[in-house]
Amino acid sequence: MDKGNADYVYPSSKENVENAHRVAIPPPQPFFNSLKYNLKETFFPDDPLRLFKNKPASKKFILGLQYVFPIFEWAPRYSFQFLKADLIAGITIASLAIPQGISYAKLANLPPILGLYSSFVPPLVYAIMGSSKDLAVGTVAVASLLIASFLGQEVNYNENPKLYLHLAFTATFFAGVFQASLGLLRLGFIVDFLSHAAIVGFMGGAATVVCLQQLKGILGLEHFTHATDVMSVMHSIFSQTQRWRWESGVLGCGFLFFLLITRYFIGYLKKGLNPPSFSDLVFVSPYLTTAIKTGIITGVIAMAEGIAVGRSFAMFKNYHIDGNKEMIAFGMMNIAGSCTSCYLTTGPFSRSAVNFNAGCKTAVSNIVMSMAVMVTLLFLTPLFHYTPLVVLSAIIMAAMLGLIDYEAVIHLFKVDKFDFIVCIGAYVGVVFGSIQIGLVIAISISVLRVLLFVARPRTSVLGNIPNSRIYRNIEHYPNANNVTGVLILKIDAPIYFANASYLRERIARWVEEEEDKLKASEESSLHYVILDMGAVGNIDTSGISMLEEVKKTLDRRELKLVLANPGAEVTKKLDKSKFIENMGQEWIYLTVGEAVTACNFRLHTCEPNPEKAESEPCDNVDICPDCCRAIDIITRNCWPAMLTSLGFTAEEGNILRGYCDVSSAPSLGGLVVIYHPQVSKVLA
Repeated sequence: MDKGNADYVYPSSKENVENAHRVAIPPPQPFFNSLKYNLKETFFPDDPLRLFKNKPASKKFILGLQYVFPIFEWAPRYSFQFLKADLIAGITIASLAIPQGISYAKLANLPPILGLYSSFVPPLVYAIMGSSKDLAVGTVAVASLLIASFLGQEVNYNENPKLYLHLAFTATFFAGVFQASLGLLRLGFIVDFLSHAAIVGFMGGAATVVCLQQLKGILGLEHFTHATDVMSVMHSIFSQTQRWRWESGVLGCGFLFFLLITRYFIGYLKKGLNPPSFSDLVFVSPYLTTAIKTGIITGVIAMAEGIAVGRSFAMFKNYHIDGNKEMIAFGMMNIAGSCTSCYLTTGPFSRSAVNFNAGCKTAVSNIVMSMAVMVTLLFLTPLFHYTPLVVLSAIIMAAMLGLIDYEAVIHLFKVDKFDFIVCIGAYVGVVFGSIQIGLVIAISISVLRVLLFVARPRTSVLGNIPNSRIYRNIEHYPNANNVTGVLILKIDAPIYFANASYLRERIARWVEEEEDKLKASEESSLHYVILDMGAVGNIDTSGISMLEEVKKTLDRRELKLVLANPGAEVTKKLDKSKFIENMGQEWIYLTVGEAVTACNFRLHTCEPNPEKAESEPCDNVDICPDCCRAIDIITRNCWPAMLTSLGFTAEEGNILRGYCDVSSAPSLGGLVVIYHPQVSKVLA
């Protein structure tokens, strides 16, 4: 379908143009008020202090206590029915925590008992400070693998196990400090830079690496590579084929199959509660940097996973969790854990899913799990003394296979190819490089995508939806009609220094392409360029300079720049920079529809550029010397629309046509209407 404006009569009468709503300049605001507002929107978008407004001091104290310790908010409403549900859920996740804890501790090259210590103290802290009803606290595979990878580069856990253990506690301490600091400073949005696609790819790659590492236990090998890339692992496996133990392989594969079918776990434990470990923290060189780096990286990964899991289950039960409060809770439980012989904990998906499916009602399920683990530590540990190492390898592999989310990868491929590339890039980096390389790739690609969104924003040409005043992307709506003589462009992002040059070049290219298209089709020339600023939430000085350059470029082409729908922040900055004064406020409109109406009216009255019209006569019309009206070249089917656009009623139009001489003018490419002197009777 050919695009044109013949299908819709544009209401472009002078009255409509004069009555168009003008864009108002926002009233000036004191600097400190603006700064306060911007800081509040950046760091306190949820306005946590709103609950304290107009409350007496005693009420504020209670609300503050409930905000810091959410248990005081829901505990008074706790019922016996909730206790029964939480008791069942807590015992259920405790049965999972025991084997997972010792297996993940083994994965981190730590003593197995630390896995149970980490399921005793941190859940108690989270139950007091956490805001999720469904999150079950414990160690996770990816964080365990990261600890083994980062600390293993500095200290050999076989040669110096005591130093390695102390560095693990120290890394956990710094992870807690970092997490709590992000929450207290309201910087939780930093975690959002690690996209879901990157996390899926990274965790899938880490799970693959972990499974390959467990082949050491499955095959009964004593000597194995410490590298994590697939090539090193496969070389280590196939270079020792003569040392493979078929008995171990059969037992491991059989138990793995059993776990995948039944999900029943056992583990290896020692007897006794958590000993204090504050004195074991390492705050001196040369290992302090390693502990800080390990703590920050593992803390971010664990925190991102825990918050994502908590939000997922909160969505199912239709309640909200505060991301910043969750960070504080994670931080405090890891700080407390580092002082009580625990290593990094968060909210693992597998344990939380079991907690959710078991029917938990509140965080009391974490307390029940903690008590069950305490009983195990005190009385039941000797029962697991002879658990084979191959069983632990099978447990880890069974858990890791669940982390490879094939469905999520397929979903990413179908919905967003770039997200799929991010996911595969992170996976390949982990599997064929190392955990560190995969992590760098995951973060780098995620940040690169953010930069691409900022530096290369979307621009599109808008057209008119037939029989409406709605304007949409012509690629999205093929039936949308281009407006004759007008190019409407939409910018879908704030205009900053990072994208100003690109937008300047892209707008110029849109104009050149439109002019070439009109020239090739021998249609009327381009007169106006309308920029739809509705999606431009902000603009900086580089963006304003870009608009000034675009205006100068269009002026040289004898085109007029028109702005539509600028926001308050954009309008304020354009006004302060004198851009509106130089451009003329009459060229800024509230909506695209009003901007098109004004441009169409000027086209019909032969005033596409008022400054030029004052000094140069119009060549496209014939003007009757006895009449002040001038009519542009039109096609036969636009005759009624032209009369309407000039403000005539249907009755006046019929009278007018009787007084007009309509003659053919092929040299001018259309029909020219010449007013007869009697027209003045109609106008009167």
